[in-house]
Amino acid sequence: MKTFRRKQVVKRLRILIALATVPLFLAACGNLSSSNMSSGSGSNKTGSTQLTGQSTDGDYEGVIKSGHYQTSKSRGVTNSQDSGNTYNLKSFETGMLNVSKKVFSTKKYVFQEGQYLSSSTVQNWLDRQSKSNDTGLNPKDNGSKSPNKRNPVYIQALEEQDYMTQKNSKLSLSGVTVGIAVNSVDYYKKEQYGATYETKISKAAGLAYAKKAANTVLKRMRQKSALKNVPIVIAIYRQASNDSLVGGTFMAYSQNKAGATTVNSWTALGQKNVVFPVESGETAPNSNDASSFTNFKSQVENFFPNLSGVTAQAQYDGNTLQGMHVNINTQFYSQTEIISFTQYLQTAAQKYLPTGVPIDVKVSSTDGVQSYLSRASGEKKFTSHVFNSY
Repeated sequence: MKTFRRKQVVKRLRILIALATVPLFLAACGNLSSSNMSSGSGSNKTGSTQLTGQSTDGDYEGVIKSGHYQTSKSRGVTNSQDSGNTYNLKSFETGMLNVSKKVFSTKKYVFQEGQYLSSSTVQNWLDRQSKSNDTGLNPKDNGSKSPNKRNPVYIQALEEQDYMTQKNSKLSLSGVTVGIAVNSVDYYKKEQYGATYETKISKAAGLAYAKKAANTVLKRMRQKSALKNVPIVIAIYRQASNDSLVGGTFMAYSQNKAGATTVNSWTALGQKNVVFPVESGETAPNSNDASSFTNFKSQVENFFPNLSGVTAQAQYDGNTLQGMHVNINTQFYSQTEIISFTQYLQTAAQKYLPTGVPIDVKVSSTDGVQSYLSRASGEKKFTSHVFNSY
């Protein structure tokens, strides 16, 4: 019964967060011709091409052609699984950007969604090897339905991001990042509409398989004329399980010089995602962060009892906190309650939550996002916004 209740809570939290983020996803892609663009480089045009401009120095400018944002040719193509973790895709893409920033500076490079790997190509690569598909990166089906004997599906997703440089008012491809997402758990059915079974994949096994596949991916990409002589970064991501309240993390990345067809070295990453409050029997990488969140949660719940839950997603590099996303689900219906609650959160967050890292706080109800607070890295005070209606 305890496991059932936890699954129900997880399901409700996912639904609320997914509903709240839909408008953000819709606003971020597709036709941007009617969007307000920032001044400066956002007004630089190259024929029918222009840039979006930067909201901060830490973000890439994007590419717009003929008034349309350049959407990815293969975004979202994944292997079929019983039910996905909705956090995986977003953390996969965000993590790829963060890895890319280690190699391609936001001051020098312009971001463009992947334009060289088509949906059909990526789908074929993600499938199993077979007589009808010799390009499959996943192992052949050995016919076994036993979790201990079956060849699991290792690679779940593959995505491309392009990085451009501008010279003499002309954009040119100057780098590519490819993300390879490997499963921590392979979900499958022995028969259609039957029960779901699991094959767990260790971190070491997933990493080893992905590194081997990376060589194949690099060689194939070099066969494309546009990609023959540009640096290619390959990053390996480990998917979180379907019942996780956080997405996965990147384990390693490789920088491959222009023209290289073999991956020579890897840089390990010590990322770890944690859910606050931590469950019984588990420990946080830093006990001070766990205590800070517990104090914040206690103060908030005591002041406003009509809350469905206060949780947080935190990311660490080793034992060092990199950032935190706080989600608060409310049962408020009064606009004045939301205003007062947001004002109180601004004070409580500044007093109790960890300092020196970016933190955002999202207040949601069944009606959607009610208010939002954020503090960038290095800032002391939180800014807030309450969503009103006319």
